[in-house]
Amino acid sequence: MLTAPTPVDAEAERLFRLLLNVDCEPGRTWNFEACRRIAPLTLEINRLKQEKDAVILAHSYVEPEIIYGVADFKGDSYFLSLKAREARAKTIVFAGVVFMAETAKILSPAATVLVPDRGSGCSLADSLTGDQLRELKAAYPDAAVVCYINSTAEVKAESDVCVTSGNVHHIIAHLPQRRILFVPDRLMGQNVRDELKRRGVDKEIITSDGTCIVHDVFDATAVADARARFPGLKVVAHPECTPEVAAAADYVGSTGGMMNYVRTTAAPYFLMLTECGLVGRLQVEDPEKRFIGGCRLCPYMKMNSLEKIRAALVAPHPEQIITLDEDIRHRALRSIERMFELAPKD
Repeated sequence: MLTAPTPVDAEAERLFRLLLNVDCEPGRTWNFEACRRIAPLTLEINRLKQEKDAVILAHSYVEPEIIYGVADFKGDSYFLSLKAREARAKTIVFAGVVFMAETAKILSPAATVLVPDRGSGCSLADSLTGDQLRELKAAYPDAAVVCYINSTAEVKAESDVCVTSGNVHHIIAHLPQRRILFVPDRLMGQNVRDELKRRGVDKEIITSDGTCIVHDVFDATAVADARARFPGLKVVAHPECTPEVAAAADYVGSTGGMMNYVRTTAAPYFLMLTECGLVGRLQVEDPEKRFIGGCRLCPYMKMNSLEKIRAALVAPHPEQIITLDEDIRHRALRSIERMFELAPKD
C-alpha cells in the first residue's frame, strides 16, 4: 500500500525539481539528498514567516536555496525597493547586503527590518561616507548629486536623487543640471557618460572612486577569447563593469535587464559577466539556455544562509536589526522617492 510522502519529502521534491539544473559552487551538488537536508529548514522558516508576520526579500545574487526555498520576492535592487515600500508585514528580512536592508528600513520605517549577517557589506557602499560626499558637494556646488542605490543611508541622505542601473540614464538625462556628481561607482559613471554621449545628451559627469569587487575584475580580452571558442555567443554585462568590457558586450544592463535579455534572445551560448547567482536563477527559470563560465561570486551576498535567516526570525541579535537616525532616514527617503518619481514608467 502506498503511503503519502512526508512534508519533508514533499518539500525536498519541490526543491529538487527547481534546483536540479543549477550549477553549484565546487563541492556542492543539488541532488535529492541535498534538498532533503535543507527541507526541514525551509519548512521551518516558511512557518516562522507566518507566525512572525514576516516577508523575505531576496536579491538575485544570494544562494538558490534562499531564493527558491523561502523568499517571498526575488529580484534586483529596484524591484525589491518597490516591494519594501509596498510591504505591510511586521518584519522584513532582507537576504542581500546591508545597504539593501537600510533601503527597506527607509521605505518601511514601521517594520522591523532584519539582515541575516551584518557583515554582508558592499565594496561600493563602503567606498564613500557621508562626510566624504559632503566634501565633494562643497567642491562642486552647482552639481546635481546622484547616488547609485549601492550606497549607505547617509550617502542617500546627502543626495538629490537615487538611481539604479536600470533607470540611471533616463533620470540623469532628465535632470535640469548639466553637471552631475555621480557616486559611488566610478566605472558605472564612466559607462553612463559614454552612453549619454552616444544618445546625444550633454552632461558633465564627475564620479567618486568606488568599484564593485565582482564586476571590476572582468576582462575584455577574455570576452574576445570566449567569442572565438563559442561561435554565436552573446555576452551580457552589468554597467558596474569596466568601459572596455561594456564595449565588448552584446548587452549591458541591470540585473533585471540582463535576465530579460537572455529570456528573449535566441543564442547557442551566453557569457554572463555578473554575479553567479543570476546564472543560477536563469538555470532554474530558463533551463534550455546554455551558459559558459565567467560569472563571479560575491563574498558578501554569500554570507546569507538559511540558518542565519532562521536565527534572525527566531530571536534576532541587535546587530541583525537595522536602525537609522530619523533625520537621515527622512532625507534619504526624499532621494529614493524622487527616483520613483523620475524613473521611466512601464
